Amino acid sequence: MNVKMKKLINDLLQLQELFEARAQQETLADRDRIGDLERAIERMIRQLPADVATLFQRIQQRSPPAIVPMVNNVCSGCGMVIPISLAHAIHAATELHRCPTCARILYYLDSSAPRRVPTRRVGPAGIRVGIARYTSPELMVPDLAATTREEAIRELCNVLATQGFVTDGAQLFEAAMRRETIACTAVEHGLAFPHARGIEGGGLTLTLGISRKGIRFDPQSHSLTRIIFFVVIPSAGSAFYLRLLAGLTRTFADAAARKKLLAAKTPEQLWKTLCQLTRKAIP
Repeated sequence: MNVKMKKLINDLLQLQELFEARAQQETLADRDRIGDLERAIERMIRQLPADVATLFQRIQQRSPPAIVPMVNNVCSGCGMVIPISLAHAIHAATELHRCPTCARILYYLDSSAPRRVPTRRVGPAGIRVGIARYTSPELMVPDLAATTREEAIRELCNVLATQGFVTDGAQLFEAAMRRETIACTAVEHGLAFPHARGIEGGGLTLTLGISRKGIRFDPQSHSLTRIIFFVVIPSAGSAFYLRLLAGLTRTFADAAARKKLLAAKTPEQLWKTLCQLTRKAIP
């Protein structure tokens, strides 16, 4: 990959992060942060070559995300196999290439770090239901040791790595902290939704940590965060993530629901309480 193309792809990935951060804030209805993100998007678009900016925005409007990785010669946006000759060209990255099926911009991603999908709990008919599609009891942390935002995110990343859901907890932590620099993921009611996108090789995965004393998650606020949902999002899971986020924010805007979650003492209790409370919001 030449230096010019590497910078262009990195710029497009940063722009994609801004679009996805804006979509998250729209779900959370945070108007102040939406305005900041829109201005950042406009600045980034102005820095791109005009033809690339137009292409990106057209794809983003039609079928976001506009740029996705190719993993094992498969487009992670639509799941279709990429022809060998095109796959080699994407790997070489001397120019931008698009998926012949979904038309998204593709870039090469090393797939040497596979993930596994969580063990799912199922309903009486054997169908995966609710939030159990995305998490499991071993990913529940009812008493975080962390006292800072960085420590909390690292602790949850380590849980995912220790339980075998990702292979590199440190890399996941770096991705999550890069996301936090775009816009803090703490919201009202002592909730936070840190996450890392583009983590391929498995499904959407959620881990939950509870801070008993509270953490100052947002450097710009004196409010304390006690309930931290960390989500690992593959490229194809962006739409599912926004629905999950909406369901969680609706559920835990209610003080009684938060109180029940904070009362759980063991991972199994925390998981069962989470499943019960979100049954209607995340069917």
